[in-house]
Amino acid sequence: MIPENVKNKHSIKRLLNNQILKNILFTFAAMILFLTGMIVYGIILNLREVPLKEMMAQKGFTKLEDVNLVADRKTYTLNLYEDTVLIKSYRASFGRNLQDKKKRAGDGATPVGDYKICSIQNDSVYFKFLRLNYPNLSDAVDALRKSLITQKEFNEIKFQFYYEDCTDPNTVLGGNIGIHGLGRLNDIIKNLPFVYNWTNGSIAISNEDLEEILTVIQKGTKVVIK
Repeated sequence: MIPENVKNKHSIKRLLNNQILKNILFTFAAMILFLTGMIVYGIILNLREVPLKEMMAQKGFTKLEDVNLVADRKTYTLNLYEDTVLIKSYRASFGRNLQDKKKRAGDGATPVGDYKICSIQNDSVYFKFLRLNYPNLSDAVDALRKSLITQKEFNEIKFQFYYEDCTDPNTVLGGNIGIHGLGRLNDIIKNLPFVYNWTNGSIAISNEDLEEILTVIQKGTKVVIK
């Protein structure tokens, strides 16, 4: 015969285990509801986005002839201008290291400066890739002054900057930086109502926004990152 005190201990243990299980299930359900609510809110925000053609019409443009892009790391936006007139802003993600501008390969930072789109490519991972001519001459001058590169490496970057479309990405300063889409994660990330900076230093926008931008930009389009 099992003593009464042992029975009570077993009953209390079962009650505690059941309560812990209920708390876990409630917490998990609350997290699912919270994430679902955020995604629904993000979808609503995206549905309210005004198409580029409509934004152009609102600003009095039927065609854009002097397009330039300005990426702002503080407001997490990629802004499309016609000369000095802001036409439309797009939500953008940047490099995971926002404390500094890019200085070397693998630092996870987005460069700061004046660049141009030197190549437009399809990308199997990120949908499309608008490569920028990073490192540019200004980056090379700064790196030489800080002894991050040799005079020979500086001369090579300088030659590429003036006479080739894209500069070599395989330097100690890093490279292969550009504007790209979200690829296979597009339907998830684009519907989050907050910005998550996750790239290697590039600028990421939704696949749809990138497609829209591609209708008005071209190789050689100026891109300012600040």
